[in-house]
Parts: sequence; C-alpha cells; structure tokens
Amino acid sequence: MNHTLEHTIDIYAKHLKLTSFNQYQDVIRQLDKAQGYEDFLLQLLKIEYDNRSEKSQQRKIKAAGFPYMKTFDEMDICRFEHISEPFIKELASCDFIKKRQNIVMVGNPGTGKTHLSIALGLKACIQGFNVKFFTAANLANELIEAQEYKKLIRLEKQIAKAHLLIIDELSYLTFNRHQSELLFKVIADRAERQSVIVSTNLKFSDWLSMFEHQTMVTALIDRLTFRSHVLNMNSNNPYRAEHAGKE
Repeated sequence: MNHTLEHTIDIYAKHLKLTSFNQYQDVIRQLDKAQGYEDFLLQLLKIEYDNRSEKSQQRKIKAAGFPYMKTFDEMDICRFEHISEPFIKELASCDFIKKRQNIVMVGNPGTGKTHLSIALGLKACIQGFNVKFFTAANLANELIEAQEYKKLIRLEKQIAKAHLLIIDELSYLTFNRHQSELLFKVIADRAERQSVIVSTNLKFSDWLSMFEHQTMVTALIDRLTFRSHVLNMNSNNPYRAEHAGKE
C-alpha cells in the first residue's frame, strides 16, 4: 500500500469515526500469508460494520421500552394449541411489519401472549425496525399526562415513528371516554400505515366492558382486525405455569 493510499484511508477512518480500526493487530494475526492489504482493509471494515449494526440494534431495543427480554429461544412453541410452528416462524420473519399488518392475540392469562409479543418486538429491532412497547394502562396514562402538560402531539409523533407498536394487556381495565378517545386515535392513525400488536384476555364481544362508547369499540375492533392476524391463544394448560417470568 503506498503512502498516499495509507494517508487517505487514515483520513477516512478519522472522519467516519471507525473505532474498530484499533483492532487492526488482531486482524493482521488472523490473515493468511496469501492475503494482502485489501483483505486486511476488508476485515477491518466488516468489524466496524458489525459493531455499528450491533450498537444500532441495542439502541432500538432500549428505545422500545420492553419490560424485560423474552426471546424465541426461551419459548416452547409446541405449547401453543391453536398456532402452528411454521406460522410462528412466518411471524418471526417480520414480514407482517413490511406489509403493515397487525397481530391481535386473544387468550386466557398465562398463555405466552406477552412473551410472544416481546420476542416479535426483539426480532423487529434486530431487523432495523423501530418498536414501542406499552401496556394498555400505561399508554392511556401517558397519553392523558402528555395532554395535561401540552405534550400530546410530541408523544403521538414518537409513537407514529414506530414501525411496530405493541399494546399489551388490553383487558380487565375500564377506560373512561377521554382515555378511550386517545387510545382510539393512536390506533386509528396507524391503520394501513404501520403495524400494531395487541394482546388481550377478552374476546371481542367483551370489549364493551372496557370502553364506555359502543360505537368506538366497534370502530376500534374494525381498525385492529383489518389486514390482521388474529391469534387464538387460549389454552387449558397455561404457558406461564411451566415457564419462569411474568407473561
């Protein structure tokens, strides 16, 4: 390598903040004698690319706000009584996000709804998607609080930027008309634009117990189930009974 090329590479390395270049000695030791400078540079660039990709993934995972980490490796897919393993793998490809489809998980407590939601969310982060995770109660409270402090538009924009919005535990709570309207707006604004995952312990006909306005409930269900995968996750042998961790 001539001095001009070496100097140029040095300038680009500093300009682009290629921090992984300090591993060059390790790369030299791993090169075969037949390999030249181009191979050396290629390996350094690959290390830098891999490091940046990993850091980007970690930033997206942190920004998602998952309550804890749950992966597919920790999941016994065979326990799902109404969902096939090939279909789970299809969802794990995150094609549903690219197609702007939704997922609604309906099932009794302890059947792995939250585990599956987080596992899908992690897969999405790794693939470069922006994800936001909320429980339904937390999302409703954050929307109300943001409105009180005149920060609602900012919060709605943050949520809108997410390629995947996960709303967990939409069940057994009663939302007042104000909360219902804010939740409805968040979900309605995403229709056919970005994906939503919703998990609930209640069948759709029981959603009237959560929301005051029947017309709004009907519209909400229509928005969620349009272009959606509705997963029956009911089970007589709850997943949580044999797996550590909160659902």
